Amino acid sequence: MKENRILIITGGAASIDFVREFLIKNRFDTIIAVDSGLVTASKLGIPLQYIVGDFDSVPRELIESYRNDKSVIINEFNPEKDATDTHIALSLGLELNGSEIVILGATGTRIDHMLANIHLLYLPLNKNIKASIIDEHNKIYMINKSTAIYKNKLFGPFVSLQPFTEVVKGITLKGFKYPLNNYTMLKGDSIGTSNEVVEEQADISLEDGILIVIEARD
Repeated sequence: MKENRILIITGGAASIDFVREFLIKNRFDTIIAVDSGLVTASKLGIPLQYIVGDFDSVPRELIESYRNDKSVIINEFNPEKDATDTHIALSLGLELNGSEIVILGATGTRIDHMLANIHLLYLPLNKNIKASIIDEHNKIYMINKSTAIYKNKLFGPFVSLQPFTEVVKGITLKGFKYPLNNYTMLKGDSIGTSNEVVEEQADISLEDGILIVIEARD
């Protein structure tokens, strides 16, 4: 299958400087702007393939300026709907058979939206599609199988593991400052918080369940 790396720029915390630097270092085949994420994309002159949302937080003249651009598909929704704009954009990314999906602007001051966005990562995981939420300090993703982490590719020096399912069984950590051996992690357990990779390769093994992985920097 042809690679299709998808970037979603949504309306949370995503500074112009951070997004600009991120796009210098990373290439994407499809870019989707979500609601007020369009403001960021427009300021940076980012070429878009899709714009989605209810546009309740976008200047009307900005969205109108894209309507005559035949290279951009605009999907507009009623503000009173059963899914968030970011959820709609992620569903579109899955329909487009993304080989990897990265979401910028999915964190910020609205904790309700941030938690909902983290939970959305379950959807691509369930389809075996690599997906992550990235901001200036964190890279967040989910795993449901053994995973290797390489020190020279870490987003930040700290690695935290949080259970997404009620129980995550058989967790073994190797190459970490704080190793674990066949540990069962329950919701509400904080033992996986703020670990560090001490070898060139660190391994996370698990037998059953789903972990949220956060690579973080101050």
